[in-house]
Amino acid sequence: MNSRLSDRMWASILSLLLWAVSITAAFSYTPTALALEYNKEILVEADFSGRDLTDSSFTKANLRQSNFSNSNLRGVSFFAANLESANLQGSDLTNATLDSARLIKADLTNAVLEGAFAANAKFDGAIIEGADFTDVLLRPDEQKKLCKVAKGTNPTTGRDTRDTLFCP
Repeated sequence: MNSRLSDRMWASILSLLLWAVSITAAFSYTPTALALEYNKEILVEADFSGRDLTDSSFTKANLRQSNFSNSNLRGVSFFAANLESANLQGSDLTNATLDSARLIKADLTNAVLEGAFAANAKFDGAIIEGADFTDVLLRPDEQKKLCKVAKGTNPTTGRDTRDTLFCP
C-alpha cells in the first residue's frame, strides 16, 4: 500500500512541476510577427486595425475601405493594391512598397511613410494631415498634388508634413 501512495505522490509532484513549467513558459513567451500573404485577395472593408503586419504582402489585393489604423505596416508590400478610401491613420508604413497602389481618398492622417517606395502611386483626394513622407520616392506630379493639401506635424516623428514633401 505504501508503494501505491508513493507512486501517486510522485505523479502529483510531477504534474505540479509540469504545470509550473508550462505557466512559466506561457508568461515568458514573446510572440513575433509573422509575415502574412494576402496577395490578390478581395478584402473590401477588412479590419486590420492595431495589428503587427511587418513584412506582409498585399500585392494586387483589393483593400477598398479597409481599416489599417494604428497598425505596424513596416516593410509591407502594397504593390498595385487598391487602398481606395482605406483608413491608414497613425499607421507605420516605414519602408513599405506602395508602387502602383491606389490610395485615392485614403486617410493617412499621422501615418509614417519614411523610406516608402511610392512611384506611380495615386494619392488623389488622400488625407495627409500630419503624415511623414521623409525619403519617400514619389512622382513629381503626385508630390505637387500632395503639397496642395499638406499640413500638420507628425506626432511620432515631430516632422512637418510639408517639409517631408519638400513643398515650396
